[in-house]
Amino acid sequence: MKLLNDWKLILLLCLTLGLAPFFPEPHIWGKIQWIAGGANGMGFKDWFDVVFHGFPFLLLLRLIIIKTTRKNAA
Repeated sequence: MKLLNDWKLILLLCLTLGLAPFFPEPHIWGKIQWIAGGANGMGFKDWFDVVFHGFPFLLLLRLIIIKTTRKNAA
């Protein structure tokens, strides 16, 4: 559980796994645009890719929510 609350590790995952490959644009950005365009032609591999590259950002969002709600509760 400690790894899921480590800011440094989660930011590193977002900057590496979350955005890789970087050129010509971050991979996750291309997939989000594809989904926003209707996701025509997306197969299982593409959806798995979205989850795989998006997971670090979900962890970051989770950590931000946890940290802000704990500050407000204290």
